[in-house]
Amino acid sequence: MTKNYLVTGGAGFIGSNYVNRLVARGEKVTVFDNLSRGGAPRNLDWLRKTHGADAFTMLTADVRDSAAITEAAKGADVIVHLAGQVAVTTSVVEPREDFEINALGTFNVLEAARASGRNPTFIYASTNKVYGGMDEVEIVEDATRWHYKDLTYGAAEDQPLDFHSPYGCSKGTGDQYVRDYFRIYGLPTVVFRQSCIYGPRQFGVEDQGWLAWMIIAAVTGHQITIYGDGKQVRDVLHVDDLLDAYDAAIANIDMAKGRVYNMGGGVENVLAVWSEFGPMIERMLGKTIYVARGDWRPGDQRVFYADYRKAQRELGWKPKISLEEGIERLFNWVKENKEMF
Repeated sequence: MTKNYLVTGGAGFIGSNYVNRLVARGEKVTVFDNLSRGGAPRNLDWLRKTHGADAFTMLTADVRDSAAITEAAKGADVIVHLAGQVAVTTSVVEPREDFEINALGTFNVLEAARASGRNPTFIYASTNKVYGGMDEVEIVEDATRWHYKDLTYGAAEDQPLDFHSPYGCSKGTGDQYVRDYFRIYGLPTVVFRQSCIYGPRQFGVEDQGWLAWMIIAAVTGHQITIYGDGKQVRDVLHVDDLLDAYDAAIANIDMAKGRVYNMGGGVENVLAVWSEFGPMIERMLGKTIYVARGDWRPGDQRVFYADYRKAQRELGWKPKISLEEGIERLFNWVKENKEMF
């Protein structure tokens, strides 16, 4: 049965990939995006060229505009809230703007969902930054990476919340509001605390989308700066796998509503930011890459990888695209579209 989807941030990296998937399978889609991100107009052009200008509805507006999002949500069966300020470093410089976009903006979208009277399914893209530095969790340094001493499968959803940085606070505020709108109002919400998501249509920059940024910089000859020791690790998840999880939650909303899921590549898709990723890029590029070095940045976790077994148990989901395959796909996409960077 065809559903009406409202995708905030639908011209962004994750959003445009999801809109492409939804339109291709015949769903009715409204894209709500202020087009402030550099890649958003290019992603919107790609969607229009791929599917036609009339294949979806485009609303150029901001989630800080409560009237605009309330109007947009009136016909929605599913709201996928992806719009947000996405960089820790930006949040440190502009904390008020970060709060207004991520905390107040999410509140506005939730209220729009409640005001619609349709009780739409509500998917929220949260972040592993809600767990903060996890300073109480013992980590171990090996030759090429840091790793958890005792968390065999990574951080689970019962890891204590500990918001670090204005970004962590604003996203964490949205995270908790989304959870509570199920408890208080019965809105069928699902929170995905996402780790490092990567894939095509990602116009990564130094402050956000590090994996894509390093590939883009390597291919285009830009300077790469490594902050910290380069051995900090993340579990990386291809965007197609993430979208499979969104679809699974929506299809199983009677079970998934009110739940929180850690969403990442898990222990089998862990990658050290430079000590392991650097040699991979150099092999693909066929030459040595010389990098600059900088101090650790605020809120940067030495280790994070997600225990996704709750999503596996409840949604029947697990990553399908291996780290090696996904990175090669992204590298080839960047090479093929070098003129866009």
